[in-house]
Amino acid sequence: MKQINPQFNKMTSLQCESCQFAKHHRTSLSPRVNKRANAPFDLVHSDVWGACPVVSKAGYKYFVTFVDDYSRMTWLYFMKRRSELFTHFSSFCAKIKTQFNVPVRVLRGDNAQEYLSATFKSFMFQHGIIHQTSCVDTPPQNGVAERKNRHLLETARALLFQMNVPKQFWADAVSTACFLINRMPSSVLNGKAPYHCLFPNKELFSIPPKIFGCTCFVRDVNPHLTKLDPKSLKCVFLGYSRVQKGYRCFCPSTGRYLVSIDASFHENTPFSSFKADIHESNDDILIYTMTIPESTISTNIPQVTVPDPRPPVHLVYTRRHKAPDHSPPAIPVITYPDTSSTPISCPEPVPASSDLVSTSDLDLPIALRKGTRSCTHPISSFVSYNQLSPASCSFIASIDSISILKSVKEALSHPEWRHAMVEEMNALDLNGTWDLVDLPTGKKSIGCKWVFAVKVNLDGSVARLKARLVAKGYAQTYGVDYSDTFSPVAKLTSVRLLISLAATHDWHLHQLDIKNAFLHGDLKEEVYIEQPPGFVAQGGVW
Repeated sequence: MKQINPQFNKMTSLQCESCQFAKHHRTSLSPRVNKRANAPFDLVHSDVWGACPVVSKAGYKYFVTFVDDYSRMTWLYFMKRRSELFTHFSSFCAKIKTQFNVPVRVLRGDNAQEYLSATFKSFMFQHGIIHQTSCVDTPPQNGVAERKNRHLLETARALLFQMNVPKQFWADAVSTACFLINRMPSSVLNGKAPYHCLFPNKELFSIPPKIFGCTCFVRDVNPHLTKLDPKSLKCVFLGYSRVQKGYRCFCPSTGRYLVSIDASFHENTPFSSFKADIHESNDDILIYTMTIPESTISTNIPQVTVPDPRPPVHLVYTRRHKAPDHSPPAIPVITYPDTSSTPISCPEPVPASSDLVSTSDLDLPIALRKGTRSCTHPISSFVSYNQLSPASCSFIASIDSISILKSVKEALSHPEWRHAMVEEMNALDLNGTWDLVDLPTGKKSIGCKWVFAVKVNLDGSVARLKARLVAKGYAQTYGVDYSDTFSPVAKLTSVRLLISLAATHDWHLHQLDIKNAFLHGDLKEEVYIEQPPGFVAQGGVW
């Protein structure tokens, strides 16, 4: 540019607004080389990390770090809410004043609302602490705390991945990472450990370090143990105690954290078979106790009540026991809704209990992502209507001409389907399938639902519409509502053998359908079933 316009050589600067709008960049910050504080706690860096997408076992989602600029020693506090920052900062200042007899002089952080609250500012003013904040959207100005969070998270992820520890134990991994980083040599300190800068006369490790997430066996101190009971508990090693000279271990069988020095380790064996019904106390993760009481575990779990979309049902069906031949029971006649009457609104069926319980991923190690499933040979590439004759197309069209309903409300509004439902109820009533009674105290009723099907003849024409009332067997309990897990049916091998014999000997085959064949079986258990949707009998007891 100067060669084209020689007058540019005489200009000390070129101020162009268009260039500022089009090419504006961040200002390069000078590296912070050998500019450590002169004394401990003259400058403390702080930053809040979170929210974590996975809640820890103690219910934590955040953590805050306080890094001493002189020693690079890091203090870590876990939080359930960001509003807990002031409580932890005041506790940190009191601890430094008591343990080192020096105050915190300067606190450097970002512009998070928790650092700028009125309570936080008042505390800083009363204790003479200078509060330095970074510019808006300028994390490099708080680089020490930001880099420390990155170091903690990278180390914690490595600990979790190495031994396949579930993600819900991320807080234990971060706490262990902080413990180890404080005792590792730092290039900023010329190869010296942060812990030695503040405690030069103490050992780095009061107990030998172990591999995070490995299997360990902790001595069982239960006073009620007998001489034939196991002497230890199988646990997983999850860190070190801050207030006791022992290892912090988690026992999946009891759901408790244990701190003990009497532990043996299998450091090459990962322990990833966690049970899904374990819980942890919500006490501060930096202050450990020997055990966590069961009462504390149960009170920290929120009680979730699943609403029942079905209105309360007071009358249920129970299977009628067979009476002697000389005294047949009297079967009252029930009038079901006529096909011309107004459709009866029915409650939606209750979802299965298995759908209401979310599966925990504690039993699963951290798995890799899988690709989407695809069909190598789709049926559409081999089956189509193009090669069919007009008669065959008409046959297929006749099969699909009647759609199978999916709701009771639609069936009740259709005369033919409604007639099929009434026919099914009459068959059940004439067979003496149940008695209509009040649900006894302590008994549990199971629901029922309608299943619709279209019966066709040999030529593909519609024979009749079938409506079948079935019980929701998944709600039954083995040994209480049922004992047999199968029904005697013909094996497919036997059917194929019969067809092959008929083809060999040129036999004629005929098929038939027995209505309500299952009603002729004997039921020994006492089962209570709710009245079917759309056919609730009001008044009277069977």
